[in-house]
Amino acid sequence: MLPVRGRNGRAARPARLLGTRTAWTPVGDGEFFCPGCGGDRNYQRLTGHRRFILLGVPVLPRGETAPVVECAACRRHFGTDVLDHPTTTRFSAMLRDAVHTVALAVLAAGGTCSRTALEAAASTVRAAGFDDCTEDQLNALVEALAADTGRAYGQSCGAGLAIELHEALDPLAPHLAPVGRESILLQGARIALADGPYTPAERDVLSTVGAALTICSDDVTRLLAAARTPS
Repeated sequence: MLPVRGRNGRAARPARLLGTRTAWTPVGDGEFFCPGCGGDRNYQRLTGHRRFILLGVPVLPRGETAPVVECAACRRHFGTDVLDHPTTTRFSAMLRDAVHTVALAVLAAGGTCSRTALEAAASTVRAAGFDDCTEDQLNALVEALAADTGRAYGQSCGAGLAIELHEALDPLAPHLAPVGRESILLQGARIALADGPYTPAERDVLSTVGAALTICSDDVTRLLAAARTPS
């Protein structure tokens, strides 16, 4: 028997006799960081139902598949754990807020909010993305923080301030490389050093920052010492 030929003269592929097919159903959408594209993309969250096929015709259900995330651009499927990674926009906002919170905490622990410390803090916060940040704004925020918590300048890191630091840094730390986590701590250290050596309260705050960024205590000590050395 001669083989059946298709329109292009090639042998036609025989129909698949047995197999399974997955039918996908959209159950949600949004924006995510696509590891395939390497950037922010829209996605659909899909659930799948497998069916046994005979001669290309679905005949029997084979159960559900694990839900997946489909990128609207590259159409690749990923596990739903990719949604745990922040989008580029969200990551930038988290990083900006983290630097701002660390700067305020260090200023509040400094005891005086000197002009040199305020200038160093404002420069650091502007570089992180708050372009309009001024020394006077930071000073007002520190005073409001002290009034709200009932803390005086120069006190060690209290429970309320530690909670704020952890709320800002804990979600960010898993998405930062070690050098990125160290950079945030060093920025806080340089603000503390702008008006003189570390005070005990500043060391306490910076130790809390290091812990929230999952930097071990030995590395925190090393980094605080390195921040004293002019670059």
